Amino acid sequence: MGKAILVPTDFTKVARVALEHAVQTAKVIDGHIVLLHVVDKPDEVEGAKAKLKEEASIVRKSDADISIEEMVRIGNIFDDIGDTATEIGAELIFMGTHGASGWQKIVGSHALKVITHSEVPFIVVQDKGIKESGYDDIVVPLDLHKETKQKLEIVANMAKYFNSKVHMITPEETDEYFVNQLERNLYFAKNYLGERDIEFTTKKAPKRDFDDQIIEHANNIDADLITIMNLQKNSLMGMGLLGSNYEQHLITNKYNIPVLLVNPVETSIGVGSVFTGSI
Repeated sequence: MGKAILVPTDFTKVARVALEHAVQTAKVIDGHIVLLHVVDKPDEVEGAKAKLKEEASIVRKSDADISIEEMVRIGNIFDDIGDTATEIGAELIFMGTHGASGWQKIVGSHALKVITHSEVPFIVVQDKGIKESGYDDIVVPLDLHKETKQKLEIVANMAKYFNSKVHMITPEETDEYFVNQLERNLYFAKNYLGERDIEFTTKKAPKRDFDDQIIEHANNIDADLITIMNLQKNSLMGMGLLGSNYEQHLITNKYNIPVLLVNPVETSIGVGSVFTGSI
């Protein structure tokens, strides 16, 4: 049935945008979509099934080759999205940020709570659709955290699938220790991408308001995706250059650029995902 892609939906406009992203990605990676709705009570199941069937039929009418399955779970989004992803062996989860019909709002810290519960990478979208060519330009912030290197496996694999150009951005530093650490991370990244024949650019940005600099750079180059680590997963906020609202600020960015969030893992080798294993 192909590689599983999970799409939680609450049947709102932004959830449909997330589904559009998933469909385009499924075409590229030969994926199978699982459309999920989480309800609070058993008596809501049948109604949810009917709505899911309607959503899936729209996809099938537009592209008969896409495999899509509907699934209803009773519980709460904070647990059941991640649990479902694990159960189906999902490679990736696509989620809208403003869903508010029949479940808790998926915005800011709520989105991070959902994401942190899962080992599967998330692409969080607002209302910006995906181009037919997919993710042509991907922005990757590099900072002092050792976990930032883990992003590169997923970014490199996505870049291979979509023939993307990767745009790395680092903060300007004056402290010699931090400068050296950033340069080591950037050197590693350049080699990693270069060895895989992935085109890339680099840019330095002012350390102050680095998250804003990331967003503005992404907008200036018309980026299709920003890739970051969810550092709240390991409570690492404050140890690097990023503020405590860094992830929230990026996933709700004013230009509606989709954001790929990756939870840190102990090792990036052998995770078992097409986006975290070698192509």
